[in-house]
Amino acid sequence: MDGRFTRDKLDEVLAQTCARLGLDARGAALLRFTNNAVYSLARDPVVVRIVGSRALRHRARKVVAVARHFAAHDVPAIRLLDGAAQPLHVGEHVVTVWERVPDTGRRATSAELARLLRRVHALPAPDGVGAWSPLADVRARVADAEELDTDDRRFLLQRCDEVQKRLETVTFALPRALVHGDAHPGNVIVGPDGPVLCDFDSACSGPPEWDLTPLAVGRERFGDPSAWYRGLAETYGFDVVRWEGFEVLRAARELKLTTSVLPILRSHPSVRHELHRRLDDLRAGRQHTRWVRYR
Repeated sequence: MDGRFTRDKLDEVLAQTCARLGLDARGAALLRFTNNAVYSLARDPVVVRIVGSRALRHRARKVVAVARHFAAHDVPAIRLLDGAAQPLHVGEHVVTVWERVPDTGRRATSAELARLLRRVHALPAPDGVGAWSPLADVRARVADAEELDTDDRRFLLQRCDEVQKRLETVTFALPRALVHGDAHPGNVIVGPDGPVLCDFDSACSGPPEWDLTPLAVGRERFGDPSAWYRGLAETYGFDVVRWEGFEVLRAARELKLTTSVLPILRSHPSVRHELHRRLDDLRAGRQHTRWVRYR
């Protein structure tokens, strides 16, 4: 069966979006496609993001609210394209459109990420951002999977229930705040004026410890250099790995990392092997095997 998010279908959504806004879609580059299809236009300084899960389209409204909140508080972050009522609905798809930040080609350091997170965590949460519920989108992706074996579906939902019970017992060390929700250097663009945050899909009101977890899990699962996490912890001033609740947050993060591609699995079949590797590791309780990032 054909996937819902094939390249031809995504290109058509891009073309319709650009036609509506008076932009030129010719030559646009698809930068990535896991949770969202992200296009950079060749003829306009614009980035177009098409939501890649039917069950998570509602998050686009939150993304827009957080982007406006960051702009109002002068937080270094990507900015929505002026003059367009967002999010846009293009056929059955939901789209957001952004000013492109000129990429200097430099990866953000973990210390730069920590300083950005400090600014985010100092802000009040905007209306409508929602409370932290890290497994809600895992369950949504399972429900919206393009293909998923019955046993895998059952396992993932049972694991969600187990981790949720453990999360309910955690006592957090840091005061509740606005959190980014998917904080790693890949969600920071280093432009000519410095680093800026992007990708606000998982933003919420919740524990700042959650924003310190991705780099720690990246060290364990993807073999990222220890210096990356160490720079984050030292600059932020809190070592989440030494905190007693870390293993529970790690379990939640690994579920999110595993299931992120389920809504596009048939459209993006090259990720199947890695998905099943991760499922096998979670089933077997293997915590020290290396994963490869979805591409």
